Amino acid sequence: MLIEGCKHELEITVPQDEIERETERVVSDLQKKVRLPGFRPGKAPASIIRSRFGGEVRQDVLENLVPKHFQKKVQEEELNVVGAPRIKDVHFEAGEPIRFKAEFEVAPVIELKDHRGVTVHYHEPEVTTEDVDKRLEEIRDRKAQFVNIDPRSAADGDYAVISLDSVAGAEPPIHQDEMTLLIGDQDKLPEFTEALRGLSPGEEKEFDINYPDDYAQQELAGKNVRFRATLKTLQRKELPDLNDEFAKDLGDYQTLDQVRDAVRLSLARERELAAQQQAKEELINKLIETHDFPLPEAYLERQMEAEAEEQFRRATGKDFDIKKLKETVDWDRFKEHLRPRAVHDVKASLLIDRVAEVENLYATQDEVDKEVQRIARQAREPVAAMRKKLEKNGAIGRIAYRIRNDKAINLLFEHARKEA
Repeated sequence: MLIEGCKHELEITVPQDEIERETERVVSDLQKKVRLPGFRPGKAPASIIRSRFGGEVRQDVLENLVPKHFQKKVQEEELNVVGAPRIKDVHFEAGEPIRFKAEFEVAPVIELKDHRGVTVHYHEPEVTTEDVDKRLEEIRDRKAQFVNIDPRSAADGDYAVISLDSVAGAEPPIHQDEMTLLIGDQDKLPEFTEALRGLSPGEEKEFDINYPDDYAQQELAGKNVRFRATLKTLQRKELPDLNDEFAKDLGDYQTLDQVRDAVRLSLARERELAAQQQAKEELINKLIETHDFPLPEAYLERQMEAEAEEQFRRATGKDFDIKKLKETVDWDRFKEHLRPRAVHDVKASLLIDRVAEVENLYATQDEVDKEVQRIARQAREPVAAMRKKLEKNGAIGRIAYRIRNDKAINLLFEHARKEA
């Protein structure tokens, strides 16, 4: 019986003759295990076992028969159950059938509408000469050398090499033996420049930094920290000339024009991937808008749990004890604010999965093997060892699932109507 959305309820009856057979089997098992005074092991009469261990016998019979008959019933009804059922209203009296109700969720049945020909915004990206020049300047900047200059007072444009220690206000204390700062850098807190400007190599100075409340490093946000800095040396940045020698220094190039061509191609690929990704996200959002179907709470709960853990992992930058974390924060409340995103992500996943099913898409063994090889190369491990590790933690199945989904999304994009 459908209650609402994905929630179903079944009323199930276990016949009396099956209860008797199961009871006899449970009693027989207990006879072999229990030791009673006056009886040899395994020889205690069944009547005594029933009398003395009646509660245990009853519980075992329920635990054995209820799941069995629940599974039998959902198979008969061809229901795709999600999560564990909630068993309620159990009636178990001597001489009568067992009757109980099971409340549970089922996976939604998605009637896929027209998924080919969805209109999305997309245009082939362009790469201008200015774009190439800008990227070359970035490469040139990374190849710059820093040269010591004669001792004098630090001025804007100088690179100051300093040692830095927190005197007060930072926990744990901050210590950097050698740190390079550009005097007058617009991207850094201005207090650093003001403190270092005018210092000469060998001189020391204490100064305060008031970190804003939204500072990226959370351990410093909103704090007032007093620092002691010693200026070690002053340097200037020397950029290499953009010529054929610069090209040869970058790798397998002979001329600067070859580097320009490679940069242009790289930028085109980057922008094409970004534009496609944006169009694919729009495409999936449109599919979600045109397909209305209920979601099992079990799916949403799993998605919110995973996203909550991932957010904390990103924030801390490391693994953490999830059990301890849940003791210190209102975990349920934190998860609940992730519900809208979870609804979107679960719907998207189910729709993409349905597209793959309708289009008969799957990951081939060769495709999975290539991905395993790529992961092994990246981790610098033997392919066989990496495969064994991925099989052990269940990642092979996830790799195949991701390949299948990528194929479905690419098919949707390939057949979409694209508007500039």
